[in-house]
Amino acid sequence: MGGSGEQIILGGLRTKQVDVVITKSSIGPVIAISMKGTQKAFRNLTNRLEEAGGDCTNLHITYPALVYGYWAVIRANQPGPVPSDAPKPLQSDDGMMRRSDIAVTEGGQPQPCITRYHQALSGLSGRNGIRDDVSKYEAVAFTLVNVGQSDLGTLSVQYPAQDSPLCFEEFLRRIYMQYDLRFVYQAPELISRTYRIGWDESSPALQNWRIAEYQPRFQESDDTIEGTRNEICQ
Repeated sequence: MGGSGEQIILGGLRTKQVDVVITKSSIGPVIAISMKGTQKAFRNLTNRLEEAGGDCTNLHITYPALVYGYWAVIRANQPGPVPSDAPKPLQSDDGMMRRSDIAVTEGGQPQPCITRYHQALSGLSGRNGIRDDVSKYEAVAFTLVNVGQSDLGTLSVQYPAQDSPLCFEEFLRRIYMQYDLRFVYQAPELISRTYRIGWDESSPALQNWRIAEYQPRFQESDDTIEGTRNEICQ
């Protein structure tokens, strides 16, 4: 059912290309997720904040019910020599990481610019209803990606903390919860079209090693869906 490439969504101020979009026929976009990666020049993160707030407001003006998520991914550059496999923009004349490109200390603690960015993004998260502030996302995630030789590509467990409102483990759960509340439970007449699809337990895709950390949602019978509809109506 899915396709590759960004999708263009009509905003209240301008159209916007969004990384991941789920659209329902005759309803329109119901879930959208923007992913923004930053590799260097972390002093410019304030520009990302302005962009994030503007994009969210723009799309919620046209689609107040849209469940919109924002995922910020930061390259966890540390002081010292620039890794040989680092992107070209990170390379320097002396081979050392520039001060403005450092995200964390050698011990893994975030620089002040990173903590400020996290704090500001926290204020953009948590929209719980279509009448809430249109400049907030339903969910925001913040991730530091390790770039050392021993932990390349893994997510930092030191920051943000597990109780952070931007913890990635809670990101999709919040997205799905808001979707279910708006498009399923509050609209029982549409449940046949909006009820989330599940996996067949016998699907060979579930045996693939690539989904070892994925917890699949299994398909429910038509009787179960109808029972849910009746329960909501009652």
